[in-house]
Amino acid sequence: MRLGVNIDHIATLRSQRGTPYPDPVDAVPIVELAGANGITCHIRIDRRHITERDVRLIRDITKTSLNVELCTDPEIVNFICGIKPHHACLVPEREGEQTTEGGLDLSKNKEDIKKTISILKDKGISVTLFVEPDTFIMETAKLLGVDAVELNTKSYCETSHIEKEIKRLKDASIVAHELGLEVHAGHGLEYHNMKGILSVPHIVELNIGHSIISRAVFTGLEEAVKTMLTLIRNE
Repeated sequence: MRLGVNIDHIATLRSQRGTPYPDPVDAVPIVELAGANGITCHIRIDRRHITERDVRLIRDITKTSLNVELCTDPEIVNFICGIKPHHACLVPEREGEQTTEGGLDLSKNKEDIKKTISILKDKGISVTLFVEPDTFIMETAKLLGVDAVELNTKSYCETSHIEKEIKRLKDASIVAHELGLEVHAGHGLEYHNMKGILSVPHIVELNIGHSIISRAVFTGLEEAVKTMLTLIRNE
């Protein structure tokens, strides 16, 4: 199972004081040397943490794989097409939200999402959709022509009904796999809730950010990444 480390919250710390530090770009070689399989970052419409400058430099120095999260805003899509990261993950975005609040509504925004997928894929960028773990949504994602789905694990991470949420994730993952979609997962995952996620079949990638960056405050970034990798690999 691959680990993609989301480095957004290094930029969040930078934004708190408007200083040039800490620079998320500096995290890339540390994360990669620690053994992570890729770098993830999210460029938002309000640019409140990751900026165009960050994405350019991160793309230049990433030696593993770069996954950029974005919404369907035409300006951002055009920018990402010029950068050409290895992967693009389409996510919903609402002004004023603290973090991504849920998966994409594929029925409400279907045409806009379909158009964005086509634009990105025409540039040779692999496309993932961040979605709720629902079997019908997996079928819709397949029809839209994406390469992968990232299952939203927020409900699993916040509920007391663990078994129910694990079943939802398992059912969605199985259907996605049968449809030929690569299965990723993320949102709210941390060091104490990995066991359940690791029981879900066919997940090949986890994208984790906030918990790793938070732990790094106390242990250092390299150790925080290595500890998460140990949990994922059951070492």
